[in-house]
Amino acid sequence: MRNRWLWVLVTGAVLLVLAVVIPCLAPAGEVYSVAHYKVLSAIRHDNLSIFPVIAATTHDTEGFLTLDEGLRSGEVVVSESGSLSPLVRPRRGESPTPRNYPGAQVNQLVLVNNSRRPLILLAGEIVTGGHQDRVIGKDRLVPAESDPIDLGVFCVEPGRWTGPKATFGSIGSPMGAPALRAKVMADKDQQKVWAEVRSSQASVAAQLRAPSAVAVNGTSSYAGVMQNEEVKEKVDSIAAPIQRDYQSLIKQLRDRQAVGVVVAVNGEIVWADIFASTSLLEKYWPKLVRSYAAEAIVNRARNNSVDLRAAQQFLDDLEGRRETVETEPGLYRHTEVSGDGFKAFELTSLLPKTGFDLHVAKMAE
Repeated sequence: MRNRWLWVLVTGAVLLVLAVVIPCLAPAGEVYSVAHYKVLSAIRHDNLSIFPVIAATTHDTEGFLTLDEGLRSGEVVVSESGSLSPLVRPRRGESPTPRNYPGAQVNQLVLVNNSRRPLILLAGEIVTGGHQDRVIGKDRLVPAESDPIDLGVFCVEPGRWTGPKATFGSIGSPMGAPALRAKVMADKDQQKVWAEVRSSQASVAAQLRAPSAVAVNGTSSYAGVMQNEEVKEKVDSIAAPIQRDYQSLIKQLRDRQAVGVVVAVNGEIVWADIFASTSLLEKYWPKLVRSYAAEAIVNRARNNSVDLRAAQQFLDDLEGRRETVETEPGLYRHTEVSGDGFKAFELTSLLPKTGFDLHVAKMAE
């Protein structure tokens, strides 16, 4: 009897180990890092190199809403803080009641998520309209059917404080280039954000023909610069072939679970974006690839090469000297990791049946 119980305990322990280990095993022939990611050979065009990243495991993200999806459907509304009253959704059985709120402020917008799905917001997403264009300051989750929340933003249009309407959109608006996202996410400093907007504007204008250069120098809008026709042509010349090649690769890699990229400009690794699933990557990919191409245009220099090993090492190193954690219990956790020569930002869903990283961004310093 004693031996039988011993056999049961040993068998149970073995099965428990297998239950934990087997789902994380890589497909035959694949070798993944300790972080369960593998970097593949780069897709290159001009001075931009994009290294696809595949994952040993992915997660179901169909229950989440992106900002573009929410704005397109009208389920998500972004407004100046002083125009909040029309956004307040009365509770069941209650009549709308007027509320008083302070006037509009540079670094404050208000968002309401009327969808039944939680909303993902990524740092670097730009919303256009209102008194000024703004860029979202950090990754976060907004609960389904939310009350109005204060949306932490930075201004990316220093020369305007007026507009025909108080609401915003992001359809067709760019994602901030890595250099701009770095100022927003790591420095968290409005003056440095404005300085980066002006620096990007000057660098781009210097590469344009006279009419376009005058137009670019005449706007204070980061989105306006990137939507200039000649600038769009330059960005498209780099983004379009990479987008085409990577979308084709994503289809080929669907069974191998493509989830992100490591980005190099002028032979220097600058950024990585990793998502919880291939489908989530595909939703953000059109905006992301243009942001990487914009970085390549703004910081054009001699095109050096970067190898696969360096890209894998960049992705593997997530051990930091310091971590800063912000948590909304039961909703999400945002972790900022400061390491040697890098910062990383992890958005982890804490909703029921999740507990995984929705997005990881890493920047080189």
